[in-house]
Amino acid sequence: MGGRGIVENPFQKLISHFKLKTDDGKKPTKLGYIIIIALVGLLILIISNAFQPEEEGSSFSLSSDQGEDAQKEQETFLNKEDDSRSSLVEEIEKGYESELISLLEMIQGVSDVEVMVNLDATNEQVYEKNLVIGTQRTEEVDQNGGERISEDDTKEQQVVIVRQGDKEVPLVVHTKKPEVRGVLIVAKGVDHIELKQWVVEAVSRVLNVPSHRIAVMPKNKGEE
Repeated sequence: MGGRGIVENPFQKLISHFKLKTDDGKKPTKLGYIIIIALVGLLILIISNAFQPEEEGSSFSLSSDQGEDAQKEQETFLNKEDDSRSSLVEEIEKGYESELISLLEMIQGVSDVEVMVNLDATNEQVYEKNLVIGTQRTEEVDQNGGERISEDDTKEQQVVIVRQGDKEVPLVVHTKKPEVRGVLIVAKGVDHIELKQWVVEAVSRVLNVPSHRIAVMPKNKGEE
């Protein structure tokens, strides 16, 4: 059997087919230069595309972090505002409780009074408002020459703004006291019906709260 011929390198076939080198094999031809430049450009494009998703990801991560920081700041501000309102409500409740204790212990036969007041909210400010009334008149003509007139009346309330020093503030007409949800009174002596009625009436008139929101309980005689 005769020996097999030497297999020619496929890359050499490609080079010879496209004539990437001159006949002497020393210098690339013009086509070779073009192909080399094209390959270099393709390589640069691939590298730039490979790094692009990482930049987008880092940008997204940065914007996401900024959004989370803004949300945290807003939540902190709201929490502080809620805490401020809660502390103000507690302060008003303590004031009511102290005043009621002093008044109720002045009733003959009532002593050792403890009071708990539950308010609905803080003081409510009522602002002065201007009523702005306007009328919009619309005239329409149909295809037959008929006319139709329509008028729309609008009413809008605008808060009156006044200037105080270098600031503009709304004009306050009056301030409403917070509504009382309920009152609990524990005292000695209120086991007598008449004294209990006196206590309920006194609290109802002082806080302007209906009697069904007032609970009066006798204190344990064993407590000092």
